Amino acid sequence: MDKQKKKQYIITSSLIAGILIIDQLVKILVKTNMHIGEEIPLIGNWCLLHFTENEGFAFGMKIGGSTGKIILSLFRIIASGGILWFLLHSIKKGVRTPLLISLTLIFVGAVGNVIDSCFYGLIFNESFYNVAQLFPPEGGYAPFLQGRVVDMFYFPIIDTTWPQWMPIWGGQHFIFFSAIFNVADAAITIGAIWLIVDQLFFSPKKEKGKKDKVKAEQAE
Repeated sequence: MDKQKKKQYIITSSLIAGILIIDQLVKILVKTNMHIGEEIPLIGNWCLLHFTENEGFAFGMKIGGSTGKIILSLFRIIASGGILWFLLHSIKKGVRTPLLISLTLIFVGAVGNVIDSCFYGLIFNESFYNVAQLFPPEGGYAPFLQGRVVDMFYFPIIDTTWPQWMPIWGGQHFIFFSAIFNVADAAITIGAIWLIVDQLFFSPKKEKGKKDKVKAEQAE
């Protein structure tokens, strides 16, 4: 194995381990110290720790019923496996490190939420009206693949009411960025944005196009 590939394996492994540990540690601390709906201000009223559990996709989007939960969990597992395969294949191909980092963030975020949906129902009891217990003697709150994803970060940067004179929305409550998310969600989002920006502006084809354009201008 050449030095570049070895370095990339170290970077990806470190990112995966570090983010997974942080993600799961925060979730376990929230789950075992707060009940659902409990809120702790971190920075004023616009940066909050707000404990909720997500039945479905990231940022609170839902899919119904136990069958839906099982399908979603299986989809997450298959998607995570596909991303892992692509990640390892990319290292073997010798892709650029920035591209590799974006793929790693997406992968580790997916895995972080897979752990919740697969195992949290087995190892925790309910968090409604009380703090959950890890490995309760009576067993968990849901079967394998039917756990709920723990979310906690809430940034209602703008929390206001539209003025009455505004058409359509006048008098309605408005919150800018009402999504509640976790470390894994943040990793997926950052990785996806990074990937798009990298492909749009920093891919080899873009760089080659810029160089060709400069050469053409100089030749004129």
